[in-house]
Amino acid sequence: MSMRLPPVIMDNGTGYTKLGFAGNNNPSFVFPTVIATRDSSGTGVSGGSVTAKSSGSLASKRGIEDLDFFIGNEALSNSKTYGLHYPIRHGQIDNWDQMERFWEQSIFKYLRCEPEDHYFLLTEPPLNAPENREQTAEIMFESFNIQGLYIAVQAVLALAASWSSNKATDFVLTGTVVDSGDGVTHVIPVAEGYVIGSSIKHIPIAGRDITYFVQQLLRDRNETSIPPEDSLKVAEKIKELYSYVCPDIVNEFKRYDQEGDKYFKKFQGIHSVTGQPYEVDVGFERFLGPEIFFNPEIASSDFLTPLPEVVDNVIQSCPIDTRRGLYKNIVLSGGSTMFKDFGKRLQRDIKRTVDGRIKKSEELSGGLIKSTPIDVNVISHKKQRYAVWYGGSLIANMGEFYSYCHSKAEYEECGPSICRHNRVFGSMNG
Repeated sequence: MSMRLPPVIMDNGTGYTKLGFAGNNNPSFVFPTVIATRDSSGTGVSGGSVTAKSSGSLASKRGIEDLDFFIGNEALSNSKTYGLHYPIRHGQIDNWDQMERFWEQSIFKYLRCEPEDHYFLLTEPPLNAPENREQTAEIMFESFNIQGLYIAVQAVLALAASWSSNKATDFVLTGTVVDSGDGVTHVIPVAEGYVIGSSIKHIPIAGRDITYFVQQLLRDRNETSIPPEDSLKVAEKIKELYSYVCPDIVNEFKRYDQEGDKYFKKFQGIHSVTGQPYEVDVGFERFLGPEIFFNPEIASSDFLTPLPEVVDNVIQSCPIDTRRGLYKNIVLSGGSTMFKDFGKRLQRDIKRTVDGRIKKSEELSGGLIKSTPIDVNVISHKKQRYAVWYGGSLIANMGEFYSYCHSKAEYEECGPSICRHNRVFGSMNG
């Protein structure tokens, strides 16, 4: 057999898609998971989902119109004349026609590779329905004629991504993944490479909510210099450039009052329409933005459980013999875990809860029971932002990877149902 080309890693998230080849440290392309098409269903920026009418017309005009679409940033810049669609909602593929076209440009226009020469690793959210996996396999093998396919659970890849930071030689596939992207935050316990599905929790706070909250704070403060059409973009930039997690919100307000010059920042913007420069003062937003993970009530009354408490509840609901391992390896993944001191605060708050529980049970036993302390460890690492993609790159670079894939021959023999089950890398070192 000739020299194998590296597998392709495609991590399609609700907000952003990460593309690249196995063995690389970073994805080659990162762009919004959005597609702009000519068909009538596009409802401008709102990205309405496809109507029955237009998906029917898609087949009837498989002519040139079908090739007339853009993805990623190009889609956004054509939004005036094309309809925008977001084919993935809350991590799940919502529209397969659009997703297929999205993959088509990802492979041919961005990666510029021949799919039939490569194995592909795709990612899926926890608890993805087996039907979705079959549909993915069908498109990948039938439309793109790929050599082989592995569909990996994002949380398992995020655990793999933290190996580089663990300095450990053993590949630990037990841990709790806190994955927070643009659209949703998941807390996912994984034991020996298998996701404990019944304990997963979703939290409706993620990057987008922090951006909206920062936007709201700037509005409430009457920051008049911001052009209305740029206000969301400005909020996002301020979040990315200046935000951090503070240990204590009350003390932080005091520090800003006492030594404001040290903490207040100035953001320089350029008006998107007139091209004129403007300045925005940045103050409490810096620490209040990410604070909604730890004190959700400051932003909304719908969801009130702080993230550290959610993580603790998730681990407590897992089988008792897995809990120590799950506390010991809490791994961060996704762009919204990148705030300075996020891991530190999360670790401190979980540790307080756990220590408090142990102390209470010791008191209840009248001092008869002495518990061994529980090690709480939150792991931040260099590859956190694209942890899922990087974990995929590591795993697909291993020699055994090919034996875990579903090959084209298997697919042709048994059909898409082979992808209902994926062999897990949990037994790699066993």
